[in-house]
Amino acid sequence: MKKQVVVIGLGRFGSSLARTLYEIGHDVLAIDSDEKTVQNLVGHATYAVQADATDEAALKELGVSNFEVGVVAVGSEIQVSVMATVLLKRLGIPYVIARARSELHAQTLEKVGADRVVLTESEMGERVAHSMANPDVLDYMSVSPSYGVSKVKPPDKFIGQTLEDVELGPKSKYGISVLVIKRGNDMIVNPDRFERIENGDIFIVVGKDDQMERLRSS
Repeated sequence: MKKQVVVIGLGRFGSSLARTLYEIGHDVLAIDSDEKTVQNLVGHATYAVQADATDEAALKELGVSNFEVGVVAVGSEIQVSVMATVLLKRLGIPYVIARARSELHAQTLEKVGADRVVLTESEMGERVAHSMANPDVLDYMSVSPSYGVSKVKPPDKFIGQTLEDVELGPKSKYGISVLVIKRGNDMIVNPDRFERIENGDIFIVVGKDDQMERLRSS
């Protein structure tokens, strides 16, 4: 489902996230205080704007309050990061993700209202973009543009059915192959098409991003 996302801070992490979200079909407002950085993202986001993310009036003028998700990708300037997070929540954005550079920074962001905090040493912009676009995606690794390996939670309606019943396979309706089923402490590698899906199962799957979206929205 298409989302309206504002990304504040267009360093390596923020640019990667903004580009990926835009490429997979979301509306992206990309904001940074540096004009050159903003220009580099023109054509790779719906809107790329130079603005001060700590200026509430400027954010209001950009219509930030109409967005569903906010991402504060500023890492090095902790004061800017915290202030931008506070402002996005104050302006009514339902879900705010903020980047942190340390555990203390992360704790501060959580205290001021961030719904999710990302320590970028362990999570890259592309992975965050895919997990944000599809909440059932627990992790993601790109293999090629718009194609990757994902760790996903199967939809609740699949529980009790076999892989064949729900049409999971390379030549099936979704075109998604289940490589591994993690069931508690057990790993079922290359599961049979008659394997029945159980509550709590986690799938490692391979397929195109648009196929994953069809699976989630079915």
